[in-house]
Amino acid sequence: MMRLFSSMSSRIFLILLGGIVISATLTLGFAMSERQEMIRDFRYAQAAERVSQFLLSFERVSPALRPELARAAVGVGIDIRPAGQAREREADEGSLAAAVDQRLPGGFRVAAAEPGPGLCPPPFDEGRRGDGRLPCEPLLVQLPDGDRLLLVSRPPRPAGRMRPRARPDFTVQAILFILSIGVLAAFIARMATAPVKRLAQAATALGGDMERPPLPEAGATEIRQAAAAFNAMQSRIRRHIRQQTHMLAAITHDLQTPLTRMRLRLEKVGDEELRGKLLGDLSAMQGMVREGLDLARSLDASEPVQRLDLDSLVDSVCTDASDAGQAVSFSGSTGMSLPGRPLALRRCLTNLVDNAAKYGRRADVTVQRGPGVVLVSVRDHGPGIPEDQLEKVFDPFYRLETSRSRDTGGTGLGLAIARNIAEQHGGKIELRNRADGGLEAILTLPC
Repeated sequence: MMRLFSSMSSRIFLILLGGIVISATLTLGFAMSERQEMIRDFRYAQAAERVSQFLLSFERVSPALRPELARAAVGVGIDIRPAGQAREREADEGSLAAAVDQRLPGGFRVAAAEPGPGLCPPPFDEGRRGDGRLPCEPLLVQLPDGDRLLLVSRPPRPAGRMRPRARPDFTVQAILFILSIGVLAAFIARMATAPVKRLAQAATALGGDMERPPLPEAGATEIRQAAAAFNAMQSRIRRHIRQQTHMLAAITHDLQTPLTRMRLRLEKVGDEELRGKLLGDLSAMQGMVREGLDLARSLDASEPVQRLDLDSLVDSVCTDASDAGQAVSFSGSTGMSLPGRPLALRRCLTNLVDNAAKYGRRADVTVQRGPGVVLVSVRDHGPGIPEDQLEKVFDPFYRLETSRSRDTGGTGLGLAIARNIAEQHGGKIELRNRADGGLEAILTLPC
């Protein structure tokens, strides 16, 4: 159920579908209630009309025939008897007594009678048996000739207790209604979330290709504004990275010439010990310059993308490291090719392997496939890294003060370069200390 609500489109779909179905159900309920009220009013009016017409007929016949007519009226739900000691009571405006009194001409007087035992004998006592009818309403009637009668009319069945029969095709119509609403809700949800998905996809692709074309500024006003803001942001980021890359490349490039002249002049120093120390410092400076150039190149995404055989690329990097005298092993296979920048990925893998071989004595490289990704694992056999510094080592020029410190000659740019390249390809690099010793760097790339 949680996964059903995880996406914005499913939430919009369920909210629209649920809201419309609930609104339709409430509307149908209100309509049925109003219908029952209308039926109730009609039936009360019909009962009042029946009683008033009977009283008009009863008043017109001679007093000698009235007892016979009263006995016959029981069959149509009207009981007539002498008023006797029956007393009036105050009745509501919408009662049967008030409705009958309004329909009769002058001379008649109709009022509600106090209920008493025996006033509602069968078939006038259905309401007392709880079958859904209202209790009978005894009426005290005074005819124009002065005769007083007690009239009991069978009350109408209340509309609220009626159970209207559903039409045979009601279920089919309800299913078709819900399906049509579902299709409409799905269309609206898809239409509403499509621009957001495009924006999210563009933001994800931006990390791997800063030169990607801008988003089309089309659609609703809010969507056009979001696309315009995203395009402006992409342009500013691209300009900032270009300026940063060009500045770093220019500085490191311009340092190459004076460093070369310094090396030539240092060769003329007579003191061999001093010359060796100075040449060592100069070599470190040149290494930093080269690493600075590599860092600048890692931020540059101008290298064209092409299909790569990942297994061959990793095997080639491991073979080159072995030829250089490093202890490296390679295992596993993915059998996959994926889009990437060959030189940049080679630099990324080379840095990971060099770090493992230099600081951990040995590099064990493994490739394997995961769900939607390929994994390149580079494991060493060194002391590992403190847990609180596993992320800090990716910062440029950050170096540990342990076996991975300045004594080894590192510049602190290798992992920063590798992570930049991985993120340009939509991947990531994670470091973790293994329980059996050593550090493992895991490069994850999307298939």
